[in-house]
Amino acid sequence: MIRVFIADDETPARERLRELLQDIATDLPNAVAGEARNGLEALERLPASNAQVLLLDIRMPGMDGLELARHLTGLENAPAVVFVTAHDKHAIEAFELNALDYLLKPVRAERLAAALKKAAAGGAPSAETLARAAGAPREYLSVAERHRIVLVPVKDILFLRAEQKYVTVRTREREHLIEESLIALEREFSGPFVRIHRNCLVARSGIRGFERTGGGDEEAHWQVVLDGVVERLPVSRRQWPTVRELIADKN
Repeated sequence: MIRVFIADDETPARERLRELLQDIATDLPNAVAGEARNGLEALERLPASNAQVLLLDIRMPGMDGLELARHLTGLENAPAVVFVTAHDKHAIEAFELNALDYLLKPVRAERLAAALKKAAAGGAPSAETLARAAGAPREYLSVAERHRIVLVPVKDILFLRAEQKYVTVRTREREHLIEESLIALEREFSGPFVRIHRNCLVARSGIRGFERTGGGDEEAHWQVVLDGVVERLPVSRRQWPTVRELIADKN
């Protein structure tokens, strides 16, 4: 018995998938473990569903299917994913290039059965595979907390700092810990963030100024002042030329 979760913002599309799952149930026993109308609902409902396979629409309001799938990799028992899409040349090329399974709408029963068998046997896609297929920065970072996913909007993040095996994600309200590479985060968010130290990226929009410490020019060091955070972040000598350009822009 394969437990299937359906995420699609269109009611007729979800109904169509339920009907097809019933049609193939004799040859491929399955049960609908839950449904969601968008990515945020799916994040709330899917962890408790114990679904083995997620049938996931690509184009949904608020959060597209590829970003949702990337957040789900933080779950302890992440489901396998079969993407469902209308004809989208860019998405299909990305799926095929990264060996991700997909179904084209209108979905056919035979193709659905084959995709479910393959997905159930293959397991969840990796975060790296999904990142390559997405081709665009996420709008959220995800934090796994007590069998649920907490989303942190990227626009609210003030800095990202590597500390041992984790990265601290700092907003005005609190800190979160994620297990991601700072180098990969820098590549993904090179626009809104700037590196100030080998272990720290700061949000350009959050910078309110710079403080100078030390003595003369040879001994001087600079620190970044961020909006809403008391802590000052040191700028390394190596990164100072890049950060100095920000100072010039703000003056």
